[in-house]
Amino acid sequence: MATRQNSTNGKPKSPRIQVVLPELICEQLNCLAENESRTVSNMAKVLIQEGIKNYLKREAKPQTSDTNIDTDNFRDTLERQSIKRLKGAPQRIIYTKKSENK
Repeated sequence: MATRQNSTNGKPKSPRIQVVLPELICEQLNCLAENESRTVSNMAKVLIQEGIKNYLKREAKPQTSDTNIDTDNFRDTLERQSIKRLKGAPQRIIYTKKSENK
């Protein structure tokens, strides 16, 4: 069973799992992650998601609702987008207090 922890602000973190990989697969995972500018954990997550999706298609046994599939598709699209860096330092926003006319 995946373990769930709480973050420092008290909100629950996503479930965590631990996997033991052969050296070759670990090296391949590292290369894929580096090629896509991802962390190894994120690359593993993406590959697991794709593997489950392919497995369910092959077995023709849909296990998730349409809402979950839409959410997963949206998340996958966001994860595939290239990383865009901000140019320059963030600008400081100054809020001014409106004077009240009485």
